[in-house]
Amino acid sequence: MHTQNIRRVVIAGGGTAGWIAAASLSRLLGPLLDITLVESDTIGTVGVGEATIPTHRTFHHLMGIDERDFMRATKATFKLGIAFENWGGQGDRYIHSFGQVGKSNWMGEFYNIWMYAQERGIGDELDAYCYELQAAEAGRFYTSEKANINYAYHLDASLYAKFLRNFSEAKGVKRIEGLIEEVEQDGESGFITALKLQSGERIEGDLFIDCTGFRGMLIEQTLKTGYEDWTHWLPTDSALAVQTRSVGPALPYTRAIAHHAGWQWRIPLQHRVGNGLVFCSENMQPDEARDYLLSHVEGEALTEPRLIRYKTGRRKKMWNKNCVALGLSSGFVEPLESTSIHLIQVGATRLVQQFPFAGISEAIATHYNEQAERELEKIRDFIVLHYKLTERDDSDFWRARRDMEIPDSLAQRIALFRENGLAYQATDDLFRVDSWLQVMMGQRLRPKGYHHMGHLMTDEQLKTALNGLQANISRAVSQMPSHQDFINQYCAAPEAEPV
Repeated sequence: MHTQNIRRVVIAGGGTAGWIAAASLSRLLGPLLDITLVESDTIGTVGVGEATIPTHRTFHHLMGIDERDFMRATKATFKLGIAFENWGGQGDRYIHSFGQVGKSNWMGEFYNIWMYAQERGIGDELDAYCYELQAAEAGRFYTSEKANINYAYHLDASLYAKFLRNFSEAKGVKRIEGLIEEVEQDGESGFITALKLQSGERIEGDLFIDCTGFRGMLIEQTLKTGYEDWTHWLPTDSALAVQTRSVGPALPYTRAIAHHAGWQWRIPLQHRVGNGLVFCSENMQPDEARDYLLSHVEGEALTEPRLIRYKTGRRKKMWNKNCVALGLSSGFVEPLESTSIHLIQVGATRLVQQFPFAGISEAIATHYNEQAERELEKIRDFIVLHYKLTERDDSDFWRARRDMEIPDSLAQRIALFRENGLAYQATDDLFRVDSWLQVMMGQRLRPKGYHHMGHLMTDEQLKTALNGLQANISRAVSQMPSHQDFINQYCAAPEAEPV
């Protein structure tokens, strides 16, 4: 056990990860800690993580961040889910929404009743019974303190880092501008003792947080932690990102459009659209990817496409000695389900909960690592699901995804749903039953069996229940303003600066 009192926290690197760490620690533990963040304006950040999931709102509630202030500052829009196009097969489309599908009870999920109703020729498509999904399809949105709607955000990641920097500095975080030249370690324990900057300045600390991106300057280059490679399940290893001018009202959802070697994202912000092409370099070269991306965007390109290389997987330890890795330095699961910012936030808040005030022990690091590993593996499985459940046969990339071996944990989930119509959310699962359901059904996985709770209802009872639920959803959606109109009156950002 490293027995010194832990008070001096040094965050290596800024960007989204660094400033989320700074905001979390300063807001929740501020008076107990001395927090310093070291970053350099000369080092660019990836900065393309522009879509979030609903846990983002929970994080902001913990931080005491006002929604309108945040949305104006980051030119954010609302997100009700993700539209997946060409995934199960070319021409297919479904939405993985953030909503609850139907009304479930303790015995089982709503979709079991719906499947029986379908056999009886009663009711509409499953999508008709999800409020958030129907609002997304209609391009409508509304929220208030009393509104019962589940949503997330699209945001400008660079502006979000600036927003959190102002938030953190107001709470006492000290920012030092400089390039890290050397990471100093204790000769006996191997613990990190200081960061030495190019200027010659030394920043000493008790606990170090690595937010240096894919380099992992502390966690990997210094501590040699090791990396668990997941590219055999998720072989995309490259992305091109470009910003374009908006050509129409902002949609309240992200688009994920599959192509022959990966997929393309479209994320609408208030002042522009974020676009990107995720691809596997074995199946597509960067020049081809650039041409494909620029020919498949809408609106004038405002930036040059930027190439990002990555390897899907995770560090073998997120907490090693007195260093905790957050963000890209801890690992990377491709951005298909917008989990990157969530993983930073949950890593930072987990550190707040388990902060080692009395000293760093192997026990606390192991506990932190076990929690982080379980959550990340569940997210990995959910993303692999999208690739495995494809019927596409038009390219080497998709044939390989369809035929690949998958983790046993995911194979069991698929078999359970295929044979028995059972989807579940385990203790460590980020994604709810409704998420698993929408993706599995959206990609043509139809159960052979299901729970017979619906058989307890007569046809008239089924009709009444389903028609009533659908009518309530339709009525509520019809009363919403358009997403763009709501943005304009609720949180319109100042005139966008020239890009």
